[in-house]
Amino acid sequence: MIFNELEVWFVTGAQLLYGGDAVDAVDAHSSAIVKGLNESGKLPVKVVYKGTVNSSAEVLSALSAANNDEKCIGVITWMHTFSPAKMWIKGLQQFKKPLLHLHTQFNKEIPWGDIDMDFMNLNQSAHGDREFGHIVSRMRKNRKVVVGHWQDEKVQQKMAVWMRVAAAWADAQDMVIVRFGDNMNCVAVTDGDRLEAELRLGYHVDYYGIGDLVEYQDKVTEADIDALVAEYEALYVVADNCKKGAKDYNQVREAAREEIALRRFLKDKGAKAFTTNFNALHGLNQLPGLACQRLMAEGYGFGAEGDWKTAALVRTFWVMAQGLPGGTSFMEDYTYHFDGEKSAILQAHMLEVSPALTNDKPRLEVHPLGIGGKADPARLVFVAHEGAGIAATIVDMGNRFRMIVNNVDAIKPKAPLSKLPVASALWIPQPNLEIGAAAWILAGGTHHTAFTYALTNEFMEDYADIAGIELLTINKDTTINAFKFEIKVNEVYYK
Repeated sequence: MIFNELEVWFVTGAQLLYGGDAVDAVDAHSSAIVKGLNESGKLPVKVVYKGTVNSSAEVLSALSAANNDEKCIGVITWMHTFSPAKMWIKGLQQFKKPLLHLHTQFNKEIPWGDIDMDFMNLNQSAHGDREFGHIVSRMRKNRKVVVGHWQDEKVQQKMAVWMRVAAAWADAQDMVIVRFGDNMNCVAVTDGDRLEAELRLGYHVDYYGIGDLVEYQDKVTEADIDALVAEYEALYVVADNCKKGAKDYNQVREAAREEIALRRFLKDKGAKAFTTNFNALHGLNQLPGLACQRLMAEGYGFGAEGDWKTAALVRTFWVMAQGLPGGTSFMEDYTYHFDGEKSAILQAHMLEVSPALTNDKPRLEVHPLGIGGKADPARLVFVAHEGAGIAATIVDMGNRFRMIVNNVDAIKPKAPLSKLPVASALWIPQPNLEIGAAAWILAGGTHHTAFTYALTNEFMEDYADIAGIELLTINKDTTINAFKFEIKVNEVYYK
């Protein structure tokens, strides 16, 4: 779990106007809140209390330290009492990490019979947090504002979402994406400005010729392959033609050879995501579909045909979703099932869909592939389970990156897909296919997506805020007129 090595810092704002006793009380209350949050069991990342700041120098010191600490993925601020916001300017000017403003107070209820001016002067979050909020808004800095008592489950859930997104954002800042070959010939939407992506999103995209992978493949031993094939046989239902001694058993072994080579290559390069291209397979026996499926399930981001943006987003979703049920995968829109309000899209790809999306035991099969010009590839075949999910993409609009999110409902196919030799999912885009697909096309969305059952719109909103990119959401409330108006307004905003 990536989260185990990370921290979120908690910094409390106050001032010295009310004397040392007040500062001691603020510190004691802050320590108790942090202890309670960590013991709640609701937060995926440890919260570390970094003290109360009472001056511009102390704010600058705390936020500078947060910037420079590799374990710190973001800062939670809380104004226990009144914290004059001018003292936050210098620290906020140089602060670069995600920020969460927790608008809470130590006590849950007003002590009606005992409240006096000493209590009022100390417990001023309703006052102090507005002062702090003004300067953050004045400085045009994105942050998440969570309102409510710190012990409330709803408050802790919102904090947990932000922590997961902050962890994924930190993970993306040193994300190396390996591209084997270039973008698929003449395709527009899967490409983009890789330099701007590194500036804005942290992605570092490296090109490697397929020959670099072939060198690793040639060093894989038969013993290595034996061990991995045994793992396949333990984990999956192996088709008869793929069993030892059968016609396609050697293709399973070649798939294992490619998987071992690919995993070693990515590890040596420090990569977190990768792409393949069926136009660039020289020296490989087959398109490495099985390897891509299994590596995605382990946490590597993947994009087909050189689609590095989707590969990065698949990895980012995987990081956010660690420990949550449902699964995450690369996906592609393939073909429609028109059935009125129940019209759906069959999702698949040539081979590469993560087995994390199924509750069933996948079948290991080998079938011909009429593209790429190579031998018959191995793959895992299954149908994704039912449930609510999110399909998302990031596109390059020339002057900005745009994130497009569609809430979808995965459903069970009306009949077995007995002749479809790939993994698939069937889903209805919200609010329905007619509006959902039209809005996606109007937004310039891709035919590839990062798909997940584990995340909600709140994750997407937090991510777009932290990244500073445009977000368009298509859900049950979307209408085409309103969606087109939002696009037009955004065009003005981003000019």
